[in-house]
Amino acid sequence: FIAKGQNPKVAMKHIEIPAPFKKKFLAQIIAQVFKDLQISETSKMLDRLKDLGFKYSTVAGITVSFADINVYSKKSERIDLTNSNIADITGWYEDGMLTDKERRDLVIKEWQTARDDIQKGLMAEFDKDNNIYMMSDSGARGNASNFAQLAGMRGLMNNPKGEIIEVPVQASFREGLTVSEFFISTHGARKGSTDTALKTAESGYLTRRLVDVSQDVIVVDEDCGTERGVYMEPVMDDTKEIVPLYDRIVGRFASKDVINPKTKQVIAKRNELITEELGQAIIKAEVTGVEIRSNLTCNSDNGVCAKCYGRNLATNKRVEVGEAVGVVAAQSIGEPG
Repeated sequence: FIAKGQNPKVAMKHIEIPAPFKKKFLAQIIAQVFKDLQISETSKMLDRLKDLGFKYSTVAGITVSFADINVYSKKSERIDLTNSNIADITGWYEDGMLTDKERRDLVIKEWQTARDDIQKGLMAEFDKDNNIYMMSDSGARGNASNFAQLAGMRGLMNNPKGEIIEVPVQASFREGLTVSEFFISTHGARKGSTDTALKTAESGYLTRRLVDVSQDVIVVDEDCGTERGVYMEPVMDDTKEIVPLYDRIVGRFASKDVINPKTKQVIAKRNELITEELGQAIIKAEVTGVEIRSNLTCNSDNGVCAKCYGRNLATNKRVEVGEAVGVVAAQSIGEPG
């Protein structure tokens, strides 16, 4: 961001453009503007950004042509290698070295690996100025998996029971599917259509039940005065970190003083809101866990207090007394379905 008081046009001339302007970077800019200038200025900025996008989309004239889709050059070699490996697996099965389930699992793994390799090779082969590649790379539409189906191979499909069909769709949409490959592909399309129709009703009913049980949870006071809290650590799956500690503590109030384990200095005091800056300081100090105020340990009658709830994610400010946080939570869980 350009410092306040500087001439933007002069300052921007000296800024080196490090990478293409992508969706993630755009999200970071919007988040930073929202944090610094609140909703009224952010909405004006978004409106100008939208106009800028429309202008350059028109000027660029990016279109999609059949000629933009080039089939992966080493596809046939990779499929031949997979067929050779599967012939070996079939031989082991016929010799009694594998059970039918083991053979099936190995065959499926071979085809999955082949599709992944074709996808990686295809993305490496794509010209960076290719219109379709630009659509994906910018984050506007499509991903690597979509392109693998367009110009690589469609890969393994599911049957109506949800089981993986052992024979993959080797063709891509660019080459065209055979009748049998098209038939295999239609199982997933039908399942998608029925799921969409059924899920809408189920999702709405779930939201209704969640609202019914949580509608009485309202922010009733500023501070309930509890000394209890919930100890937060990173969420791990074996050795892999799924949810980092930073994401779990930012926007919450500390239940106890957070102390730097090396210097013994207090990073965040009890009942202090853990901001992004404090969260980064806690992570930098290599603190393994933090006890925070939580709705689970709130002493308020007929609701929760503002300090146990934390920050309102809609406004990025402290939650106001009277906010119907129970309904917000119910709709947040119910909406994804």
